[in-house]
Amino acid sequence: MQNKNSQPTSSHESLIRGSAWMTFGSIFSRILGAIYIIPWYAWMGDHGNVANALTAKSYNIYSLFLIISTAGIPGAVAKQVAHYNALNEYGVGKRLFKSGLGLMVLLGIISAAVMYFLAPILSGGDLRQVPVLQSLAIAVLIIPVMSLTRGFFQGYNNMAPSALSQFVEQLARVIWMLLTAFIIMQVQHGDFLDAVVQSNLAAAIGAVFGLLLLVYFYKKKQADINELVLNSNHEVEVSTKSLLGEIVRQSIPFIILDSGITFFQLIDQYTFHPLIKLFVVADYDRIESWYALFGLNANKLIMIIVSLATAMAVTSIPLLAGAHARRNTRDIRDQIESTLELFLFVMLPSSMGMAAIAQPIYTIFYGYDATGASVLYLSAFISILLGLFAVLVAIMQGLSENGLAIKYLVIGILLKFALQLPAIYFFKLYGPLLATAAGMGITCWLALYHMKTSYHYNQPRLERRFIGIAAFSLLMFGAVSGTLKLLYLWLSETSRFHAVIAIVVALVVGVLVYGFCVLKTELAQKILGEKINGLLRKLHIRI
Repeated sequence: MQNKNSQPTSSHESLIRGSAWMTFGSIFSRILGAIYIIPWYAWMGDHGNVANALTAKSYNIYSLFLIISTAGIPGAVAKQVAHYNALNEYGVGKRLFKSGLGLMVLLGIISAAVMYFLAPILSGGDLRQVPVLQSLAIAVLIIPVMSLTRGFFQGYNNMAPSALSQFVEQLARVIWMLLTAFIIMQVQHGDFLDAVVQSNLAAAIGAVFGLLLLVYFYKKKQADINELVLNSNHEVEVSTKSLLGEIVRQSIPFIILDSGITFFQLIDQYTFHPLIKLFVVADYDRIESWYALFGLNANKLIMIIVSLATAMAVTSIPLLAGAHARRNTRDIRDQIESTLELFLFVMLPSSMGMAAIAQPIYTIFYGYDATGASVLYLSAFISILLGLFAVLVAIMQGLSENGLAIKYLVIGILLKFALQLPAIYFFKLYGPLLATAAGMGITCWLALYHMKTSYHYNQPRLERRFIGIAAFSLLMFGAVSGTLKLLYLWLSETSRFHAVIAIVVALVVGVLVYGFCVLKTELAQKILGEKINGLLRKLHIRI
């Protein structure tokens, strides 16, 4: 952590460094959360898609309860701590954190109890889902405190504790999931539902380990924090009651906005089954298997790349809040430009790359399924809108424009809901994805238009860089797709081993093509900074 007398780091460098840490945590956590599915899905045998559907539906409800139980307070605390730190009032930020801890414990207990006892109602009539929801309720007790502690560190723009605890949390979770699934399904030859319950209980196991690591970091940094508090201005006097009121006022918009993607998923969860039955004759488990294709199978993979945007979003909130507190219009404008450029630079090639390798990557995780691969292909493109939504909402939160962000989100949700039935009628399984794209698309367009007219960021420069990134991403997409077509002249499309070979070769081609283009044109240097040239020299790479 940085004291007030140290040389300040530029906001652009802070964004890059913070995004790097949060990207590390998010990406490796998501990769772990995706890789485990390969053995886990195989051990479920014929119940694989149904087990995935149970997990997906339970996790959507769990995600909503988790956001409610934390009440948006971690994000609000990160924003407010950054606000007071920018004013050299570190003591107020520390008191804000301590006041929030008690609130988190109380909200965790209430939310976990409500989720546990309302599980039969929330299950939508599927009794198999009740014990799964109840096992997830245990995690709701722990995660609020862990999330608040992460928010405190993020308020100092110290992303390493959050990133590392996220990774440790996921690692412990995956170990528990695989261990219990193997014992129940392969050793005991037991019921797949018992394995699903234990796999969801793993969320609580992971949370314990993640929280313990955060406590370690807090103890390690406590002396630095106390010194910053001691050297504060001590000019702002805020009562504990006022701090709690401030937390609640700031947190309510975070609850709604952080639930944005979950709201879209819940619409699919509760409407897909009854609506598809109007147009298709199929049994219950068959429809659940279709839901699993986009509700969990594809979603789990695209969230790996959406987490890139989420990492940038988390980093941008405290930086924008600090600039907003200082009323530094130029810094705000620069932050918006940097965040959007970094998003495009990372998200476009990532999503197009996943679309290009949709078939082999789906085969590796779930076995060969042409329909599942096509769902993943479409989902990969839609992930651009999901990621953009996360970034735009974070920017508006950092600028205290929560009301407008909520308004735009509600418009998107209403459009999604209105299009759900006709989209399923015309496009069947793909309908919910297209309705989501329309809803997210209008929300993102409204937010972008508002920022352009209100903050006057350099739109011509952003457009030029967008065109360059999009062109290089399309070039990479074509090179990867062509490489896969050539490889599959000799490789089998249904073989997992051959799919691994295809992906390794395709990824090398994709990285080389996109990397060469952005480095040769110096687009990477313009977005990531001149330090990229130093890295290239150290690696003895000449473009």
